[in-house]
This record gives sequence, C-alpha cells and structure tokens, in this order.
Amino acid sequence: MVTRAQALADGMTTDAVRERLRAGRWQRLFRSVYATFSGPVPRESMLWAAVLRAGSGAMLSHQSSAELIGLMDEPDGLIHVTVPTGRDISPIPGVVVHQSSRADRARHPIRLPPQTRVEETVVDLTQTSASLGQALGLIAKACGRRLTRADRIVTAIETRKKVRWREDLLAALTDVADGAHSSLELRYLRDVERAHGLLCGSRQHVVKRRSGRCYDDVRYVEFGVVVELDGRVAHPDEARWRDMRRDNAAILDGRRVLRYGWADVTGQPCAVAAQVVTVLRAAGWRGVPRRCHRCHRCRVHDHPEFWAS
Repeated sequence: MVTRAQALADGMTTDAVRERLRAGRWQRLFRSVYATFSGPVPRESMLWAAVLRAGSGAMLSHQSSAELIGLMDEPDGLIHVTVPTGRDISPIPGVVVHQSSRADRARHPIRLPPQTRVEETVVDLTQTSASLGQALGLIAKACGRRLTRADRIVTAIETRKKVRWREDLLAALTDVADGAHSSLELRYLRDVERAHGLLCGSRQHVVKRRSGRCYDDVRYVEFGVVVELDGRVAHPDEARWRDMRRDNAAILDGRRVLRYGWADVTGQPCAVAAQVVTVLRAAGWRGVPRRCHRCHRCRVHDHPEFWAS
C-alpha cells in the first residue's frame, strides 16, 4: 500500500504512477491511495488504505478495530476510522470517519494497522449500541474471549467525560469481573441469583476429563448442581451435541443439571429461581430466598413452599 505523496517522495514521477495504474500493476483504492499489486484486494489492505486516506493521526476504530481483534464475528461492510478532533477530511466512500479529542490516548501503541486499544474499542461500540443489552453483550463477549479485562474497560470509561449508560456499564463490569462471560450469564446472576437471594455459583467452572476440559456455566460446587445457560451462539447441531456430551458427563459424575435459555432467564427469572431453589434444597441447601420486584407478577409468589426454609 502506498499513497501518492509517499511514491513521489520516494523518487517516482507523476507519470510513472499513472503508467502503473494504466497498466493494471497498481490499483486505486481511494483518492491518492494505491495497492501496489494487481488482482483481488484483501480486506486488511482495504483497512490499511482507509487509514492512509484519512491521513495523519488516523486509526481503525469501532467495528473495524473490533474486526481485527476478533470481537466482531461478521465484518461490517463499512470501514471505521477515528482521527483527532479538528481534522477536516472530505468524505471517503465506504468509510465512516469519527473524531475524538482523546485519539492519542485511545491509540494502541504497537498494533498495525493503526487501531484503537481493545478496551477503547469496546467502549466505543457500547456507545453506538442500539440498547443497553447489546452494549452489555459486547462487554461480556470481549472479556469472555479474553481480549481484555474488566478493569481496563472500567478505566476507559472513567477517563471519558460523557458515557451513555455509565452506571449500568460499570455495574455490569463488576459482574463480569466476578466471572459472568456472556450477557445471558449477566442476566442470570442479576435477575435470578442476586434478585432472589440465591447462593452465588462458581462461574465457568473447569471440569477435567479424558477428552479434555469443559466448562460449567454456573456450578454450585457444594451441592453438585450445575446450571447451563444456552445462548445458542454455536451452530444448532454442534451446540446440541456439545450440550448432550456435557450433560451426560455431568450425570455420570453425579451432578444435577438444569438448562435455561434466553427466554427463560429474561422472561421468567422467578420461575427459574424457583426451580433452582427446589433442586438446591433437595441437595441440602438450607438458605432462604427472597422475593424480587417481579415476584408479585409471577406464579412463584403463589407457592409458599418456595419461601419455606
């Protein structure tokens, strides 16, 4: 990749550049930005070209930075770059240009193409999310994939003057630091366990077997109870076989397994809590749950055995 200015500074003439373009040995990707090869242009070359076209201080950000670090499963068709506040850049086809007064602080010190730090990328994406739930899912995914840590995202939030959903995001990051690795796990922790005064289970509990390691989403170790939270992010057939193997292994180990999906945890958290309490009590738990603010609207409220110690 080369800009017209770089080519001229390296001793080439304008005519030489034009000749290479006419011959098809070079390709124009953006105005004054060229690929110095023929044939298909890889995605990373287009990302580099966008940064070069945006000029001094530019870096990939938002969805494009997330694409490079493995946070976005499907690349966005657009390319997102951030430049320092005050830069006057004419429109670039297919490129969204963001301006930031903290561009220098947000830049990753070594990664190429130039891009924002992982935690800055995560916070940027939360601010363009359509909902708080979507924003929380991004945070959980970034930490669950071990791309960054909760404390680094907290720092990135705290150094910004304006952050939408600031308090909610910081509260969720506390939960992520405690081990919740998906938005569904966050909802289970908040709306089922904490809201109803349940025992707090161990998150992503490692179980070693001959076939390798597997992870229980939530495990109440003392009572041999496992809760699996099914967000169905994998291919349906793959997920079904994975879950069957995990459940069968749990039964062989003498553990009780409960499985819930998104609709259960978000739509009927009180009913989920009632089932978990029933199984925990059968295993010997003697704790006393409490009613949450939703309980008066659901059937759990009408079952006194749920509240009996």
